[in-house]
Amino acid sequence: MEIDRAIKECDDKRLKTKYNNAIYVIQRALALYSVEEVALSFNGGKDSTVLLHLLRAGYYLHMAGKNQSFGNHGDGETTLPIRTIYFESPTVFPEINSFTYETASIFRLQMDIVRSDFKSGLEALLKAKPIRAFFLGVRIGDPTAVGQEQFSPSSPGWPPFMRVNPILDWSYRDVWEFLLTCKVSYCSLYDQGYTSIGSIHNTVPNALLSLSKSTSSEDKFKPAYMLSDGRLERAGRAKSFISQPSSAAVKGFKNEDYFMKSMFTASVIALRFGTVEDPMRSILSRKLHSIGWAVSHVAVIRNDIDSVADEVERQKSMTDMVFIYGGFGPLPSDVTAAGVAKAFGVRMALEKEFEECLQNLIGEKCTVERNEMAKLPEGITELLHHENLSLPLIKCQNVIILNATNVKELEQEWDCLIELMRSCGYLQMTGPFVSKRLATMLSDVEIAEPLSEICMEFPDLVIGGYRESRSGPVVVTFKGKDKARSSAAIAALRKKFHHGAFSEID
Repeated sequence: MEIDRAIKECDDKRLKTKYNNAIYVIQRALALYSVEEVALSFNGGKDSTVLLHLLRAGYYLHMAGKNQSFGNHGDGETTLPIRTIYFESPTVFPEINSFTYETASIFRLQMDIVRSDFKSGLEALLKAKPIRAFFLGVRIGDPTAVGQEQFSPSSPGWPPFMRVNPILDWSYRDVWEFLLTCKVSYCSLYDQGYTSIGSIHNTVPNALLSLSKSTSSEDKFKPAYMLSDGRLERAGRAKSFISQPSSAAVKGFKNEDYFMKSMFTASVIALRFGTVEDPMRSILSRKLHSIGWAVSHVAVIRNDIDSVADEVERQKSMTDMVFIYGGFGPLPSDVTAAGVAKAFGVRMALEKEFEECLQNLIGEKCTVERNEMAKLPEGITELLHHENLSLPLIKCQNVIILNATNVKELEQEWDCLIELMRSCGYLQMTGPFVSKRLATMLSDVEIAEPLSEICMEFPDLVIGGYRESRSGPVVVTFKGKDKARSSAAIAALRKKFHHGAFSEID
C-alpha cells in the first residue's frame, strides 16, 4: 500500500511515530465497529485529506491482517468502502468543492452530501442510516478540540455516536510532513498561501507567507507548508466585513448593531479592585480604538471563578477578542486563569515555560503559592514573550490575560502586545476611529427624527447623543473610520436645520 510504504521508507522518526499511533487508533475503531457502522467526515481541507489517506492505509492493513490475499489488489485501485459525509456550504471555496468531488471520484468514496446546517443535517442522516462512530480530522488547538480525546462520545444534545480522532495530537508540521512525504494531492488553495481554510467570507491568505510588503489582492504567497510557526496557521482567518446595509436598517437614534457587525470587536473584563477607582478600562478601550477595534462590551466582575468563567464564556463567543486583567497572582482571590480555564472546559496544569519565567523573576521567593501561578489553562495556552516584559502575556485562543496592575504597566504591555501582534498576525490592524462632536440647543424631540434618517444614510458610522446636564446642550457624536464620511454626515444633518443650529466641539 503506497501510503504505508512511503512512511516506512522515510527518515522522519517523529512522523513514523505519529503515523503508527494514528493507524493504531483507526484499527482499534475498525475492531470495535463494523465498516457499515463507521463514517468519515471529509471537507477537503488539509487535516481531512490526511485523515482520508490514513484511513485508506488503516483499512488496508486491517483487511490484510484478516485476509492475506487482500494485499494482492493494486494500490491505486483500492476502494475505501467507508461511508463519507460531506457538509457542503454555499460559502465554501470553489477549489475546496472541486477537490472534494475529484477525491471522491478517484478513491470511489461512498459520499453522502449534506446541504443543511451541521447538526440538523447530521440528525437527518443518522436517522436514515444509523452510524455508531465518526472519523474526524480534529487536532489539538482547533476550536472544537477542547476536552476531546482519541475516542470521545458526542456532546449532550447531539445524536449519540463516538468521535474517533486519529490525528488529535498532530501538529501543523506533522500534517504537512505527511502530505509531502506521501506525495498525495491536496487543495490548490494551500499553494496560494492559505494555511487554514474556512468560508469565503472569513479566510484570506496568511500574511506571514506574503512575498511582498503590500497587502493587495495581487500579492504572491509562499505555499502553506512553508509556514515556520504552526501556531500561526489560523492567522489567515479574518472577520468578514459588511459592505452594504441589510434590509433591516436601523430606525432608531443609534446604528451600533450594524456598525459592530461590520468590524472587529473586543470586550474588556476587569476583576473588581475593591473600592479603588480603575482608570485602566477607559485607557484600554482608547488603545483598542486607536487600532480600529470597536469595544462592544466593558464589564467589572467579582473575583470568583464562576463569575470569571460566565463572563469569559459569554464574551469569547460574541466578540473577536477578549481582554481581561486583574486577579492574576498568588493570592486566593487571583482566579482569572482558573476562570478562563473553566470557560473553555479545560483543566489547569503546570506550564513549565511560565514556571521558569517566574523563577527567573523572583528567584528564591518562588514559594509553593507563587508556583501555583504557573498553572494555566491546559491545551489552549500560548505565551507571548517580549524582551521588554518580565513575564509573558497569556493568550488562550481569543482571550488575552494581561498581567498589568496599574496604568504604567498597562501602557508597557500594550506596546509590547501591538509589536507582537504586528509581527505574528494575531491581531488584525485597521484604521483608527475618528470622532467628531456637535452641540445644539435644539430639543431631543426636534433632532430625533432627522438623526434617525442620518443613521440610515450613514450605516458605517455610530451616531449618538447625550446631555451633560438637563439645561445644557445636546451633544451629538459621530464615530467612524473615514473622516470624510463623518464630515458628510455632519453636513447632511446641518442641512436639515437652520444655519447655526449646530456648533462643532473640539
